[in-house]
This record gives sequence, structure tokens and C-alpha cells, in this order.
Amino acid sequence: MGWGGGGFLLHAHAPEKGTSGDARLDLLGNQLGRWGCREGGCGARRTCWGGMDRSVLGEMVSPEVRDVEVSRTARRQGSQKRVSLQIPVGNSWSGTTPLVARGQLLSWTPLSLPHHSITPQNLSATRQPDVSAILGTLGTSPHLMQTPGRLGTLSMISTLDESNLAASFSPQRSGMYFNFNSPGLSDDVSLSAVMLREEDPGEAATVSIYPNFLHSFLNHSSSEVFDLVEEYEATCTEQVNILKKIVSRVTPGQQKFSKTASVLWLLQQELVSWRLLASLYRDRIHSAIEDESMFDVTIPNASEKTVMEKLFQRDMLVRQSQLVVDWLESIAKDEIGDFSDNIEFYAKSVYWENTLHTLKQRSLLTFVGSSRPLVSELDPDAPIRQKMPLEDLDREDDIRLLKCLFTLIRAGMTDEAQRLCKRCGQAWRAATLEGWKLYHDPNINGGAELEPVEGNPYRCVWKACCWRMAEDEQFNRYERAIYATLSGNLKQLLPVCDTWEDTVWAYFKIMVDSLVEQEIRASVMNTYETEELPREYLEANWTLEKLFEEIQATDKKRVLEENKEHYHVIQKFIILGDVDGLMDEFRDWLSRGRTLPGHLLRFMTHLILFFRTLGLQTKEEVSVAVLKTYIQLLISEKHTDLIAFYVSHLPQELAISQYAMFLEGVTDPEQRQHCLELAKEAGLDVAMITKTVVENIRRKDTGEFTHHDIVPALDSGTTQEDRLKIDVIDWLVFDPAQRAEALKQSNAIMRKFLASKKHEAAKEVFMKIPHDSIAEIYNQWEDQGMDSPLPGDDDNAVREHLCIRAYLEAHETFNEWFKHMNAAPHKPVLIGQASFTESVAHEHKEKQYEMDFGIWKGQLDALTADVKEKIYNVLLFVDGGWMVDVREDVEEDPERTHQMILLRRLCLPLMCFLLHTVLHGTRQYQECLRLADMVSSERQKLYTVFSKEELRKLLQKLRESSLMLLDQDLDPLGYEIQS
Repeated sequence: MGWGGGGFLLHAHAPEKGTSGDARLDLLGNQLGRWGCREGGCGARRTCWGGMDRSVLGEMVSPEVRDVEVSRTARRQGSQKRVSLQIPVGNSWSGTTPLVARGQLLSWTPLSLPHHSITPQNLSATRQPDVSAILGTLGTSPHLMQTPGRLGTLSMISTLDESNLAASFSPQRSGMYFNFNSPGLSDDVSLSAVMLREEDPGEAATVSIYPNFLHSFLNHSSSEVFDLVEEYEATCTEQVNILKKIVSRVTPGQQKFSKTASVLWLLQQELVSWRLLASLYRDRIHSAIEDESMFDVTIPNASEKTVMEKLFQRDMLVRQSQLVVDWLESIAKDEIGDFSDNIEFYAKSVYWENTLHTLKQRSLLTFVGSSRPLVSELDPDAPIRQKMPLEDLDREDDIRLLKCLFTLIRAGMTDEAQRLCKRCGQAWRAATLEGWKLYHDPNINGGAELEPVEGNPYRCVWKACCWRMAEDEQFNRYERAIYATLSGNLKQLLPVCDTWEDTVWAYFKIMVDSLVEQEIRASVMNTYETEELPREYLEANWTLEKLFEEIQATDKKRVLEENKEHYHVIQKFIILGDVDGLMDEFRDWLSRGRTLPGHLLRFMTHLILFFRTLGLQTKEEVSVAVLKTYIQLLISEKHTDLIAFYVSHLPQELAISQYAMFLEGVTDPEQRQHCLELAKEAGLDVAMITKTVVENIRRKDTGEFTHHDIVPALDSGTTQEDRLKIDVIDWLVFDPAQRAEALKQSNAIMRKFLASKKHEAAKEVFMKIPHDSIAEIYNQWEDQGMDSPLPGDDDNAVREHLCIRAYLEAHETFNEWFKHMNAAPHKPVLIGQASFTESVAHEHKEKQYEMDFGIWKGQLDALTADVKEKIYNVLLFVDGGWMVDVREDVEEDPERTHQMILLRRLCLPLMCFLLHTVLHGTRQYQECLRLADMVSSERQKLYTVFSKEELRKLLQKLRESSLMLLDQDLDPLGYEIQS
């Protein structure tokens, strides 16, 4: 097999078991190189060693060798410098652009496949993948995005030992991978000093995400659910960028900014969770819609590539598992960001240049220096075969390079890993990463034109070599992990996976690779296959449930801890497609009594709304509990404009009670009106809500009706609780259609106030009701086309309102009369033996007194007539009496009936005593005695509301009036005595 179309020939052969010295040669021998000898020669800057004696390799290469001390100095300088790893496009090096544009879908990239998307773009898109370029030659890769991320700085990596490397490569919850001493990210968004002085700037900076999510939801129809999820992701991305800028501008170690970093971590996890959700459920919906039997057509002479394509079209497990792999790789790709490393100091066209320089110096007769053991040959397998070391700098360079390569492969950036190998002078290593491509010969079934053959026909041998290299403990752990990834060797891949994301990626990556390999071996007959992979790999029975069980059984403490984190649990159940299991987890979180982060509650709420939009069943009691908890959060955080929408997704009765509970705390009239408008827009039952608000506040008073003291003092103070009851009526007067309910509720409140002798409070409640309410009630009834009388309960409410009005008017008029009665002008008194001047002054005072008394007497007579009329209106109320219902065709309300009976017993005797006070005080003694006739009348039956003690007091007062008549030479009843 030719190396790149020309040059030397390497023969493919299977390595003997137990050998590893020629491992890389075996890999190269089974893979067409793209960077070896070209155009019949070795190329400008590449070293060809295929087919040659390794001992002469060092003599062929003459690189520009760096001095050891110079290299160390450069290395120290590199640790202070940030150098971005840029990706060559064509023959030039361009700037950086984002890896994944917003709205693009995650591509599926199985281990044996390059990155090509078959994920549906929308519900109307066809499922048939674009596979014209699958398994073809490597194309130009996207640029690396320059954002702080997974590796931080390579100068930092160079100081880490291998035991700490995995932690450096993985997302950290506290540090968040920011270089606090750097100038930060882009300065396109300026952060105010006020924001940085916030107690918790993370919460303050992300407060807008709550209304933004609601706005996004309202602006998308149910058919645009995946556009909505993408907008959620974009919103989170925007907030994450803001938080990154906040964190990058402050001094590390401040407690409040550690909280901000926690918020940042939450939003990053939410961001990737929305990404996962969109990717998987797009595919699941398409799988449910389309007839998958269309993919079962048998194709003659199917190649590995064709078999793979049909498998991905047919098998949901393989396809969605690959979507999970793509998702995890996209996270890693975002985290890689800006490569600040030392590649510029050692990434030359010749690898191991320090060792080469030392060997060349030792070959000179004049060499005087260290004679420490080194390899004597410089082929890639020399250190393993000879069991001799390289120069320290070369060994360090190799370790760092392998770490970087694995990180790139972990991020799905195999192309970039190969290019990095080429830049570092290790084109042979890049070639070893090339052999995964599935073989496909488009000419096997004939055709008009000859087309190029794709992939590696000896892929099975190449894969077996990779497996054995992964098993060989002589290789670096990251080199073994690289080839374990390529060959599907899970056991050797897991040791470098120290985070939950890395571990899940390893399992899913190997599962997809195994399933693809099993399908290929079952469908394609390859007579040239001589190498077999372990049976446990080829015959593995993969299920998602079993996979997560194995992850949970890991002995790595960090993975176990991260496995319990909220977002990772959610991601797990999204991958499993187990909505019921996820709901059970939500129930468990809420039942623990711990306060969940606000952003997590928002995500849980919108996740439930997402499931409902897709028509998926969620456990009702859990969904309701999540919504209620989120609503309480919105109430406590004063997100007033958002509450009505989320309440509308509760069951109707619960929605009414929840929104009513919220409205109880709203006191500003304009804010009340605004909240009711929001409720109406959200489709809530505003009438029932406002009624519930009033009843809730009204029923908070558990006190019983109390009996009046028979005294003229008519009022007591209004408390703060009373003020709440007075103001709550405002909820019912915004909407004219609720005037009947306003009357009923105000009547109930005033009954309590009257019973407690709080007449001023009752008057304030009465004044809350618009004066045209009764006319409005009748007009609304007529507008409905009703010719019949008002409903019984409305009619009784109107009558009760009029009864209370009559009672309050009587009390108010009596107060005016009582004050005026006790404000009579005082008659001037002349002192005995007064002087002439004093006598004259006294005459003037008497004249003024007579004038004032006349005015006072006139006003008193008018007030007396008025108060008599008002009190008689109460005592002689028409149609059955005061506080007596006329209509009986109503639903029985025992509480109201009881209160009205008590009010008659409490108020009517008091009215009688007040009337007697007025009549007796104005010397209308004969009319005082007529009260006995009125009380004893069988028409009003007022005597039934008097207790024995009250009747005794009334008779006592009538006796006093009768005595006054006797003093006037009249009989006891006020008539002239007949002689």
C-alpha cells in the first residue's frame, strides 16, 4: 500500500500477541497517510521513515534545534503569555469564529463516523440524511472559539501532574475557568459600578431572565416548540456571557462573587440541558411520525458506510445515543475555548528535537557532556521498544501534547487533533488517528464514471492495533485513552474521565461504537479480516438503563457527587426519556424542605410546560407542586407581571385560590387594577378570584358577634385589621359586572362591624360601594334580556344594603343631634349689685343669647325631626322589618341568617333607646310613651328582639317620661286630666 500515492511501502500485518514495539507502525501500515511522502519524495518539512532502518533516521533530519536553556526560558515566558491555538484554513491562519451558530442542530458523529448532521431541522423536514460526504476525506474544520474554558491555559497544564489533569480538563463549579487577572472578555457590554456593588450581582444581573422566558413562551405557538427551546438556550447564553464579564472584573475570593459563580454554573447547566432536550425530542417526534419500515430495504454489496447509514436510520437507540455523544462533545468544545499553550515553542516540523540534538552532539568526537541513557533511534516506537527515555523537554512536550490531543478528541475535534499533530512534526501520529473511517467503494455496483474509494479497507486490523495499544501500560495514560476511544476500549478510557460529563461521554461513545461494529460484522463479509476484538466488546448487550447503573456504580467520588446534582439528574432522565421518573425526582426535591435555586425552579417549570406542549403526560400532582413553588418564588421576588400566566396553568380551583392569595398582599389601587388585567389576559376567572380575596380577608376575623352596651357612645377605634377589611372591597368595584357580589361581600363585612359597634368602619365600607350600584345591578339584569325579577340572593343583598344604609344614616344623624343638643348657648347671669355698666353689658348679652338660642333651637328642631325620621325608618322598615329577607327562593346561608337575627337583637333595641333619648331630650314625652305601642305591635313584633333586661330598661325610661307629663299636670299618657 503506497504512502500518500508515492514513496515507500509499508505492509499491513497483524502484530503478534504480547508485542507492542511496532504498534504505531502497524497502525500506519493499515492507514493511508495524507501527510507522509508526497509527489514521490519526503516533502518540504516532513520526515519519511517508512521502510527505512530506524538507526539512520536521526542522520536524515537536520532541524533547527533549540538550545536547552533557551527552551526553558521560552517555556517560562510562555507560561505568562496567552497564545491562541488557531486552525489553518487552506494555507493561511485565520481568526476565530464560534464553533456552533445559534439554531444549528447537534450533529451525530459516531466513533467510526465523521461529523455530519442527520438531526431533523424541524417537524416538516425529511429524515433522509445527507450522507454524500460521510466517511470522505477530511474537510476544513470550524475554528476554535476563543473563550475561557476547558483547558484554561496550557501553561497551567504544564505544571499539573497527571493525577490532577482530569480535574483541570473538566468543568469546575467554583472556579468557572476564568482568568481573573486578564482584561476579561469582550468589552462590548459595560457593567456599571452599581451592579458590582450589589450584594449578589449574579442574581441582580440575571433577574431579567424570568420575564424573558415568559415573553419567549408567549411569542411561540405550540408548533414552534423547538424554536422556543432554541430561544431559551439563546437567552441563557446571553446571561452566561454577562455573568462571565462580571466575574472577570472582580477580585477572586469575595463571597458574594462566589455566589455569582454559582449562578453562572446553574445557567450553564440549564443552557446545555435545553440543547440536549431539543436534540433528543426532535428525533423522538420524527421517529413517532415517520414510518421506519422504509429503512429496511436490503442493499446488495452493502459497504461498511452503507450499513452504518441504514443502522442510524433504523435504530433509535444508536441514533439518539450518538446525539448524546454530540451533545457532550459540544459542551466540551464550548469549554475548550482559548488554547493558551506553549505550542509556539516546541511545535516545529521535527519532533523530539532536543533528543535529536543530543544524539547528534554525542556522535561528535569533541562531545563533552552528560552521558545519561537516551534512545539511540528516533522512530515513534523507539522509547517503547528500547525502553529508554527521551530528553526531559521532549518528554514533557509529549505529555502536554497528548493531553491536548485527548481533550480535542473528547470535544469531537479529531480534525483539529490531527492538525495539531502535523504542526508538532508528528504527522505519523495524525495518520494513526485516520483509520476509523468506514470503507466504501461506490464502484462496486458499476457506474458510468469511476469514483474514488473512501475509508480504510483494513479498519478491523487498525482497530485491533488501537485496542492493544490502549491495553499496553508502557504508553502514557492519555495516549492509551486516545486509542481506547478509537477502538472502543471502555476500560482503558474511564481512568481519565473524572467528571460526570466525561464518564457519560465515555460510555455512550463506546456503546455507539460497539453497536455500529456489531452491525457491520453481522452485515458485511470481509474475507481479509484476521483480527478479532474481545467478545465482551463485540457481543455487549447495551441498554441506557444499564449504562447509567454502571455510571452510578463507579468508585470515583467526584462522579458520584456530580451524579446527584439536580441538572445532571434531569439530563439523565431526558436521555432515558423517562418523564415519570423525572417527576418522581421533582417530588423528592420539593419534599425535602430545602429551598431550590430560583433558576432551577424556573427551568423545572418551563420543562413541564415543554412536556405539556408536546402532549406528554406528566404527573399532575408533581406538576402542580412545581408550579406552586415557582409561583411562590415569583411572589416573594416581586415578579408581579409574571404570576398570572403561571397560575393559569394550575387547575381552575387551585388557580383561583393561588392568585387570590397573591392579591391579598397587593394594596396599591393602581397595582390592583393592573393585576386584575393580567389575570384577565391569562384567562383566569377574575370574578371568582376577587370574591375569594374578599372572603379570605373577611374570614380571618374569627370573633363572635358581641352585644352592645346600652350607652349613647356610638363608636370605637378602627384597627389595622379593620382597615384591611375595608380596603378589600376595592377588588370588587373595578368591574361593574361584580356590583352584586360587591354588595354581598360589603354587607357581610358591615354586619361584623355593626355587631362590634364600629360604625365609622362600617360607614367606610359603605362608601366604597359606588352610589349607582343598585341601578347597575338592575341594568345588567335587564341587558341580559331577563324580564323576571332579580335572582333571590341578589334581591336580598340589595335589601340588606338598604337596611344597613338606613341604620348608618340614623346613627350619623343621631350623632349630629347629640352634639348639637349638648352645644346649647348658655344664658348669661347677672351678678348681684352689678354696676350700671355691667347691667348694660348684661342686657346686650341677653339679647345675643336670645338670638343664638333661637338659631340653636331652630337647628335642633330640624335635627330632631330628621333623626326621628331616620330612626323610625329603621324600626318600621317596610316589608317585614329591618334586616329581614323577603325572598326565600335562595340557597340557604346559615351564617348570614344567624348574623342578621343577631343584628336585629343588637341594633333595634339600641335604636329604641336612642329614639327615646331624642324625644325625652326635646320634651316630647307623650311621643315617648307611644314607643310602647310600637314595640308591642304585632305588625313589626319588635318586642321579640328585646331581652327581659332591655324591656325592663325601656319601661323604666317610659316611666321617667310619664312622670314628666305628670309634672305638667297631664295624665301619665300625656292627655289633659278630665275633671
